Amino acid sequence: MKVNMEKIEKNIVALEIEVEQSKLEEAMEKAYKKIVKKVSIPGFRKGKAPRVLVENHVGKDYINEEALDFIVPEAYFDAIKETGIEPIDKPKVDMVQLEDGKPFIFKATVEIKPEVELGQYIGIEVERKEDEITDAEVDAELERLRNRHAQLVNIEEGAAEEKDTAIIDFEGFVDDVAFQGGTGTDYSLELGSGSFIPGFEEQLVGAKVGEARDVNVKFPEDYHSSELAGKDAVFKVTVKGIKRKELADLDDEFAKDVSEFETLEELKNDIMNRLKEAADKQAAARLKDDLVEKVVENSSVEVPDIMVDQKVDNMLQSFSQRLGMQGLSLEDYLKHTNNDMDTVRSEYRSSAEKAVRTDLILEAVAVKENIEVTEEEVDAKVAEMAKNYNSEPEVFKQWLESGGNLEPLKKSIVIDKTVELLEEKAVVK
Repeated sequence: MKVNMEKIEKNIVALEIEVEQSKLEEAMEKAYKKIVKKVSIPGFRKGKAPRVLVENHVGKDYINEEALDFIVPEAYFDAIKETGIEPIDKPKVDMVQLEDGKPFIFKATVEIKPEVELGQYIGIEVERKEDEITDAEVDAELERLRNRHAQLVNIEEGAAEEKDTAIIDFEGFVDDVAFQGGTGTDYSLELGSGSFIPGFEEQLVGAKVGEARDVNVKFPEDYHSSELAGKDAVFKVTVKGIKRKELADLDDEFAKDVSEFETLEELKNDIMNRLKEAADKQAAARLKDDLVEKVVENSSVEVPDIMVDQKVDNMLQSFSQRLGMQGLSLEDYLKHTNNDMDTVRSEYRSSAEKAVRTDLILEAVAVKENIEVTEEEVDAKVAEMAKNYNSEPEVFKQWLESGGNLEPLKKSIVIDKTVELLEEKAVVK
């Protein structure tokens, strides 16, 4: 096989690929064997007719088309390996020569990964910004613990206050007509939680057990139900009960109840240490982000639209999967937010372009620094991921490979190693 590569534009190349006549004949024979099983020719059992009769029956062009399905993909991928190019889209294939007794020649025009002009990436100055953990933050965490472990007690006397939980029956009306989905019985609503329509919860503050109230609200203009969006509504509400949080005293007994510690002081120290650890991780992540951003700013690359579109597709697929975990589909989301796919794609486009630009530049650094991934590193990462999915590493690796996700995983490991190199060589203040 012979390959001649010609650069057409910045990121577009044309490969003229010449395949030996013997290879073409092998492909023609494969095509004949495939077609002969499908055609019926008088005087011959299906699959037994001679090739010349099959060609006369279906036409030489049909045989050629089937043969090209065998030979073109294999020759194209061999040419990619030989030239070392990295296509980012499907090729446009044109026939140059297809004649008996002569080599088969075709041209594949394809867009390839763009060239990156690297700037300074070694010795980048970055500042590590660490947040100081205060006693007030520890106290706030203790308050969250108190609220999390608080007991709800029934309030028989007095009125509902903000943060109380009201047990209510309700029915909603628009223009004096009850609407679908506007009723509830024995519903527990925490006042001030913001889980109901704006203005609803505030109007129940001050209500007493057994009291009936009319709650007047206006549905938001962007409400997911177009029939109710922007409409005035009245909810007839009956308060059947009020529950109030009873917080435990902050003492050693509280520490014993909510943790493995014996004293409140030990619990406070543990909270302080955990907050410091979290702050340290955040500082490390910020430093990494700042470092990569400076490397990207120092370099230049023209990001192809096709790569941005592919990244948007990936981002939308991930978003759709997250919605699926919540029992929603992407179509449901678009409907409830009064959105369309074009608008959502345009919202993702800016971040997608930034992600592609960053990946291209980091990949260029990896190539220049000869950063590669070993099988041991891949297996270690697969084992870590398999543990999160309660799967055996070998089974999980096969699953990744079957879904075409093993190569992206390898690339992500290379990117991580590249960022580690940038950190090692950075000047951290």
